[in-house]
Amino acid sequence: MKISFVKIIFLLFVFNLTINSQSKVTAVESVGITVHEMSVALPFYTNVLNFQLVSNDTIQSGEYSALVNINDAAIQIAKLKLGEEQIELIDFISPEGKAYPEDSKSNDLWFQHIAIITNNMDSAYAWLKINDVNNISVEPQRLPDWNKNAGGIKAFYFKDPDGHPLEILEFPSDKGNPKWHKKSNKLFLGIDHTAIAVSNTVESLKYYRDILGMEVGGESENYGIEQERLNNVEGAHLRITGLHPDFGPGIEFLNYIQPKGGRVYTEEVKANDLVHWQTKLFTKDIHSLYSKLINAGFKTYSKIISRIDNKSFGFGSGFLTQDPDGHKLLIMGN
Repeated sequence: MKISFVKIIFLLFVFNLTINSQSKVTAVESVGITVHEMSVALPFYTNVLNFQLVSNDTIQSGEYSALVNINDAAIQIAKLKLGEEQIELIDFISPEGKAYPEDSKSNDLWFQHIAIITNNMDSAYAWLKINDVNNISVEPQRLPDWNKNAGGIKAFYFKDPDGHPLEILEFPSDKGNPKWHKKSNKLFLGIDHTAIAVSNTVESLKYYRDILGMEVGGESENYGIEQERLNNVEGAHLRITGLHPDFGPGIEFLNYIQPKGGRVYTEEVKANDLVHWQTKLFTKDIHSLYSKLINAGFKTYSKIISRIDNKSFGFGSGFLTQDPDGHKLLIMGN
């Protein structure tokens, strides 16, 4: 039976489409934060920010050591949930890493935070001040109405006990995921996205959109006194791009137009350093995505795809990689 040239082209198109859909990232499962002392970090996230403890395990695993490229790693890992979203606090019992840089600014390229949604910024801010959090922002800021895509959003940056930046965010009625506007008696509702400082939006899109398969959801250009006070960066002028997978919180690019020259971390960031965050992503075809990243010239810290048999980690196979600006991602699959 003869097959027409057009049909062959169509079948190849369908085949490639299927392969690409299998190898893309389908979910942001959680965001991992390396902490210095679990006995300090865990009460902060559960008692102050109202995260719920899902599990708390101490693990020494050669498989995990190979995954993160840290010899003889012994960790305590606490999985926490806020609404439908999760984070992981990771305490390297040994070997310990470096402290979070004290002079960090929001335009430094190692900057990353999670955006925690509140339905009442005034109450949330008062609660944080009662609990003596350290400000990054001068105070909560309402972004101006002239900014069509961001006007009316209220935001506030602060630090956790290790110095990691965090954000509280309140959306006006015409913005944000509809789930953030459902009636609730809870002060903190969930995590909308994790934001990362990037040096070049175009290059970051090649990574997150073109290779990982995430979709661009929205863009804005933010500047003015409110943005300066929010980020605590004089003259802050940002191009902001939001991306999302099929499931889970989004990833937001913070590309500073001004001031230029955000610092790069001078040493290679290791998984046990407190400046290390790892966004945990899921794909249906981990081997194809690993090959795509390698062929595109992106760095992977895991020399091979590691098989993880310990159910405490919540995934079967994984590898650690980084984006163009050095932000770490843990790609996992079955």
